Amino acid sequence: MSLTVSPELLSQAQRGNAVSDELFADCIRTSLPYAYQLVADLAEQQRREKESGSSSYVYNEVPPPDEQSRGQLLRVMASDAMRATLQRHFGVRLAFQNCHAVGVFDTAATADADLAAFTSSRAQLLNQSPELVNC
Repeated sequence: MSLTVSPELLSQAQRGNAVSDELFADCIRTSLPYAYQLVADLAEQQRREKESGSSSYVYNEVPPPDEQSRGQLLRVMASDAMRATLQRHFGVRLAFQNCHAVGVFDTAATADADLAAFTSSRAQLLNQSPELVNC
């Protein structure tokens, strides 16, 4: 199971009521703390880089500390709903390679050359290594 959902939040969803991004982001934060904090930290780093004009994006190169953390990150990035919510929550555009290379871009970067390069098949191939075969 990806998320630990409170009875109140589940009831709200079952009644057909819309769930706010804030409530869903909090559910992600409490259920998948490693993944949430990684995205939060990268979003803050990207904001600082953007303000200083030194880079248009940032990305994580550090593998998760354990398999549980790796699983959290994979679940967040593989879920359209979770990824979209975190993008809106932090005001960023997320991109993903391999098991841990999360890129954080400005929301206006959809046609950006850096985003295109990060998400290209070439970048994916260059980011392979024997250590990542079973990630």
